[in-house]
Amino acid sequence: MPLTMPQKTVADDTSRFKVLITGRRFGKTHLCMREICKHASKKPGSVNWLVAPSYRMAKQLVWLPLLDKLSRLRWIDRKNEAELTIYLKNRSIISLKGADNPDSLRGVGLDFLIMDEFQDIPKEAYTEVLRPTLSDKKGKALFTGTPKGYGSWSHELFTTALNTDDWNAWQYTTIEGGNVDPTELEAAKRDLDPKTFQQEYEASFNQYGGVVAYNFDYKHTIKPLNIKPEIIHVGQDFNLSPGTMAVAHIQGDKVHFFDEIHMTNSNTDIMVQELKERYPNTQIIVYPDPSGRARKTASGGRSDISILQNAGITVKARPRHTAIKDRVNALNARLMNNNQERKMFVTPNCKNIINSLGKLSYIEGTNQINKNDLEHMFDAVSYLVDYVWPIKTIHEYDDEPQRWTFGTKRW
Repeated sequence: MPLTMPQKTVADDTSRFKVLITGRRFGKTHLCMREICKHASKKPGSVNWLVAPSYRMAKQLVWLPLLDKLSRLRWIDRKNEAELTIYLKNRSIISLKGADNPDSLRGVGLDFLIMDEFQDIPKEAYTEVLRPTLSDKKGKALFTGTPKGYGSWSHELFTTALNTDDWNAWQYTTIEGGNVDPTELEAAKRDLDPKTFQQEYEASFNQYGGVVAYNFDYKHTIKPLNIKPEIIHVGQDFNLSPGTMAVAHIQGDKVHFFDEIHMTNSNTDIMVQELKERYPNTQIIVYPDPSGRARKTASGGRSDISILQNAGITVKARPRHTAIKDRVNALNARLMNNNQERKMFVTPNCKNIINSLGKLSYIEGTNQINKNDLEHMFDAVSYLVDYVWPIKTIHEYDDEPQRWTFGTKRW
């Protein structure tokens, strides 16, 4: 399985613990699959794990490509798909695990551990559960991921690796990975705001702190809307107190929020009634919290989304929540993209929207959002923006059949 020069630099390093921070589409998972098979082949009878943030992610993004490549090589003795485990002919074991079930990660002695997208795995999953599994066999570990902010455990581990014996660390941009055409990077610059582009493509650790909507600008974002929309678009966060709706006009690639509903001691029936009274005989499209498929804030066993639909409202909701980070990135990209273009505006009367964008902040030194009443209107706005203009994630899995040879040995 051929490697790019940056990938080969990491693979050839002999440090016991290795930390790789890269931009998107660098080829991290390509490297991970290659490395776990190399270790499994070179040490017969070894136990090798790849741990992803969730079992579902490991199965969806790694299992089939890994199984396909190992099948072509005829290395497989047997497999257990329920446990995402492959038994090789040399008695080595390769297992894929999810950090969403930490108790399943205890009690096994590992020869080699990969933590893929480790920035999205709780630090305690490594320090309290996985690190002890490497002790009795003096196992090795490879951590791969994209950067989070200063103060995050990904930055802490990266810094540790640079300053600790038997550790090493690397930081590569997307363009250094050699897998993405420069024209695609230019397109990403148009779609993303500067901070997100730096983090996702330039592998830059950014300082978290201050407001979440860091591209919101009181001077440039707040402006009146001088037309009466024939179709209104509404972001909604289902909550009893307050219930929130952010009402917008969409034209092309621009969105202008011109009204809001912020009600205490409410439910979805009351919110819908208020919306219909304000905008009778108007086509309404609502982009709600995906949890509304099951969540019930009214009697009668009806879901929040069914209440909207029964009121004659068009509902556009994702089947599941987008990652908060992706919603935040989508919102900031609309406020101002990497080309300094602003495509999201708010009228001066929307006091709660303005407060949420201007004041909702991170907990100092972390990438965790302060939980308070400002968050509900922020969520309402971001559900709409994220649905219409989502951040597109590029996955790092190639489909080309390739041979894996480690030295002269082939299983």
